[in-house]
Amino acid sequence: MAGSSFFALIDDIASILDDVSLMTKVAAKKTAGVLGDDLALNAQQVSGVNADRELPVVWAVAVGSLKNKAILVPAALAISAFAPWAVTPLLMVGGAFLCFEGFEKLAHKYLPHEEEHHEAAAVDDADNAASEQDKIKGAIRTDFVLSAEIIAITLGTVATAPLQQQIIVLIGIALIMTVGVYGVVAGIVKLDDGGLYLLRTGGNSGFGQFKQRVGRAILVAAPYMMKSLTVIGTVAMFMVGGGILTHGIPPVHHWIADVSTPLAALPAVGGLLSVIAPSVIDAVFGVIAGGVVLLLVEAVKRVLKFFKKN
Repeated sequence: MAGSSFFALIDDIASILDDVSLMTKVAAKKTAGVLGDDLALNAQQVSGVNADRELPVVWAVAVGSLKNKAILVPAALAISAFAPWAVTPLLMVGGAFLCFEGFEKLAHKYLPHEEEHHEAAAVDDADNAASEQDKIKGAIRTDFVLSAEIIAITLGTVATAPLQQQIIVLIGIALIMTVGVYGVVAGIVKLDDGGLYLLRTGGNSGFGQFKQRVGRAILVAAPYMMKSLTVIGTVAMFMVGGGILTHGIPPVHHWIADVSTPLAALPAVGGLLSVIAPSVIDAVFGVIAGGVVLLLVEAVKRVLKFFKKN
């Protein structure tokens, strides 16, 4: 009797693990798009750090990301249980923040003001540790929004599952995404070191010369890759932020689907266009939203400054 109960328990545990594994795979597929944007954004955020500080910065951001998820997982479960209506508005606030950060970067780069030149000079003369901390804090803030979307998508996938399975899947996704993203980010920022190692350790043999050619190619490509991540990261901000906002406004979301679906019927490039079009529209929507939020923020700052003076 005891033996049959024991085997029944093992069977139940195996069944639960199968369910958890299946739900984790589904959640991972659904969050893959956000994961790619998360990767580009975080690699871009930690670029420009001194070479000997790259891995410590990535580690600091990864730890911050884990802390974000330690807050988000129980918060998502609580909101889902007691205030499910709040999930979309909260995500939209995060999406608007991403769009604002992206537009602010563009504004500072292409529309500089005199006071901003003084600020830039001050940053150049400031202590490197303070600049590094600013990068870390900025990366962790951005990670919080992206992590929130990943957790929300995952929660939607497991919404009908028992609570214990929801918890296991959410924690599993949180850990997998964090290790995956920051492991790859660490690899990207140390690409040049890897190329230099191959170049130095290559010998006169055929394989040694091959290593040297690969190392040389990596050293040539690495700076361009890091520069491209700045562009990709900013575009990703608009795509993710704009996508969150458009999904939260049903008429806009349906309009994007109505515009994109007929493109699939076009010869040759129709399938590709139907896939790309929603992301492009999301990005455009994100740019507009970021500009509007930036104007509102600047207006509030001016009003507060006016009242302080008076």
